[in-house]
Amino acid sequence: MDRVTGWLRQLIEVFLVLVGLGVVLQILFPNALVFINADVAGNLIKLITNFSGAGLIGLIAAGIVMWIIRR
Repeated sequence: MDRVTGWLRQLIEVFLVLVGLGVVLQILFPNALVFINADVAGNLIKLITNFSGAGLIGLIAAGIVMWIIRR
């Protein structure tokens, strides 16, 4: 079970790095991500807006997400 948890944690870390890279590339080179047809920064802003628009439930959900990421 520890092996699976470690593997999933490493996978999440890779995805977080890719999201960060996607945001930086989209800011520096707006047309750089046309090959994946995704608006990384826009999707991240929508996610944050959804969390903040949900009030207390959104705050709790954001806390849970942060707790999972930091574990």
